[in-house]
Amino acid sequence: MSLSTARLDRFISEHCRISRRAVRLMLAQKRITVDGCIADEIGQRIDKFSKITLDDDILQANQALYIMLNKPIGVVSATKDKLHKTVIDLLDEQDVFFDGLSEQKESLHIVGRLDLNTSGLLLLTNDSRWSERLTSPEHKVEKCYRVTLKNPITDNYVDAFADGMYFSFENITTKPAKFKIIANKTTDQVNEYIAEVKLIEGRYHQIKRMFGRFRNPVIGLHRQAIGNLLLDDNLATGKSRHLTDDEVLGIFTKQQA
Repeated sequence: MSLSTARLDRFISEHCRISRRAVRLMLAQKRITVDGCIADEIGQRIDKFSKITLDDDILQANQALYIMLNKPIGVVSATKDKLHKTVIDLLDEQDVFFDGLSEQKESLHIVGRLDLNTSGLLLLTNDSRWSERLTSPEHKVEKCYRVTLKNPITDNYVDAFADGMYFSFENITTKPAKFKIIANKTTDQVNEYIAEVKLIEGRYHQIKRMFGRFRNPVIGLHRQAIGNLLLDDNLATGKSRHLTDDEVLGIFTKQQA
């Protein structure tokens, strides 16, 4: 969904309940600014994040929000749910919003949901252009997961994930995924079968279904990164913070193989 735009004169007319002729006069008198610049085009396009003033009175000053959350298991990736705690409930609990931004909570949406029993990096934003770019297949933004398995892992997994797997229900073949064995041993009667999987798509229960081809149940799934953005090591489970400007832009930087 692209960020919708509108004509400046129409916005001023509807917001101030005046005619567009009156708006044209205001523009000629240089009384209107958009993002700090004097506006002089009646057809200028604006969006919900454009800061608009009239005679130094602020008519609109919405702020784009970009939030990183360390999602716990048992919390649903939704804004409302009757049965489970939601990621929005977690934001409410810690009052992550500040500087008068709490009223913008309703505009947030989730970028790349995680299953109820999957933990890790989750992003929320009110900027649809940013989230569209993150989730669009053409931009090939990679997601990295740490997967804990019930049974030992073999080298056969590497080629199978790289080749892609055919899912007959959807009649699709998954795009190549990177596979790396992190741990594959039994120590002091404790099993450690852990892999790292990187993929550029997000089919329904895709990772669990891919390991299902090997009859190897996934007993733990944790998202570590999206693009170049790593889950903050200092962010406790269930906590969240705003992304920095560098993180918002840097997430799209071409990744190293």
